[in-house]
Amino acid sequence: MRKVWVLGALVLGLLVVGISAAAASDAWIPGVASLAIPGLGQLLNDQVDKALVHFVVGLGIGAIGYGIGWYILPGAWYLVPTLYLAWSIYSAYDAYTVAKDKGFSIGLVPNGIGVGYAFNF
Repeated sequence: MRKVWVLGALVLGLLVVGISAAAASDAWIPGVASLAIPGLGQLLNDQVDKALVHFVVGLGIGAIGYGIGWYILPGAWYLVPTLYLAWSIYSAYDAYTVAKDKGFSIGLVPNGIGVGYAFNF
């Protein structure tokens, strides 16, 4: 139970620090989001089609990779985490570069509780 509390406090602390120290460009936020779940950073960048492709490819690597590794080439499923990590890193890099080019920033909205983000064109 302690691990859950520590993890929750860490996530909350990072969120508070990230929101309060909003710089001119917070492009790292979509990058980290896409590293955790491929496609989430693209969704934050308002690229819905690209987000869906990244998410489906990530799911496909896991599902098809383990299926092939388990039934066709036993032992090959050890490569699946490496492929998934490589895809996550590529997805994070793509989300970061797009967010940096667009000037992604995130901060508190002025009229209540919520989070808003804006792109500078």
